[in-house]
Amino acid sequence: MRSPNELTHFNVMSQRDDNLPPNFIIPVGSQVVLRYARRVPGTDDEKPAGTVGEVTESPDTNDRPYLIQFLDGTSFRLKFGELLVRRGGHTVEATATAGPDVSQFVIYRVMVGSRAFGLSTESSDEDRRGIFLPTADWHWSLTKPPEQVETFAPGVEEVDWEIEKFLRLALQANPNILETLWSPAVLFTDETGDELRRMRNSFLSRHLYRTYSGYVLSQFRLMKRGYDADGHFKPKHAMHLIRLLHSGIHALTEGEIRVDVAEHRDELLAIRHGKVPFDEVQKRALELDRLFQEAFTNTTLPEKPDTERANRFLIAARRRRV
Repeated sequence: MRSPNELTHFNVMSQRDDNLPPNFIIPVGSQVVLRYARRVPGTDDEKPAGTVGEVTESPDTNDRPYLIQFLDGTSFRLKFGELLVRRGGHTVEATATAGPDVSQFVIYRVMVGSRAFGLSTESSDEDRRGIFLPTADWHWSLTKPPEQVETFAPGVEEVDWEIEKFLRLALQANPNILETLWSPAVLFTDETGDELRRMRNSFLSRHLYRTYSGYVLSQFRLMKRGYDADGHFKPKHAMHLIRLLHSGIHALTEGEIRVDVAEHRDELLAIRHGKVPFDEVQKRALELDRLFQEAFTNTTLPEKPDTERANRFLIAARRRRV
């Protein structure tokens, strides 16, 4: 029989955010998150809780540890109870589909992409993102409103999120969603959109480190695999990797999302145009990732976003549509 202390420890270890059973074997290639800070074996370096890594070797049972590799190339073994499986990537546009015209319900629309980042050229298209608030009868009907709608026009691409979907992604610190709330290029907003923008700091929390790190690790792995395979990598992906690291560092230190990165324009466009070799991109990414980790260690952002405030806002917004 377990002692009270052992039972308490067992219960804490069992309370997993990913709700996975204790016999689940995490597949190779999965992204995982450290539940607790862990020192890198043989060094004085420490990976803080929330750091994202990739499973490179899985055991036959969870009685044995997993081999986890991190962005800086370090690898060491960790047990199942020390890890959480990170589900889903940062990209949300991939699941958007063409659907009904929701333009009459849009409460907020901004420009994102290169035109908002301060990185546009004469040939840059317009990337727009918006939020729509459907009428109550649409929600009550047998045909529910879509969560996301994608529309195209010559030189213009727009993705619009249903308001509840948007709020859920914002609470998860999705980078695309947070950039939508902080974009300096506001094209349209009504009273509800204004209220949402005023409360945008409610969505910032230390969870941001996990989501941004997950994206950075995914892009870095794709770049490295391509480079290892044929000596080539996609400069556009490399540019956005570096851009997001700059944005993540700023978010953790200043408590706001930096969308316009014009101060880094020369560096980022040089990478985008393929003028920076892979080794230099890799070195820069690792340097910024170390600064990102330091910013996370010292950030004053809260542990969790203000879910209750987001919920109150959603209820009030939907009541106005009745």
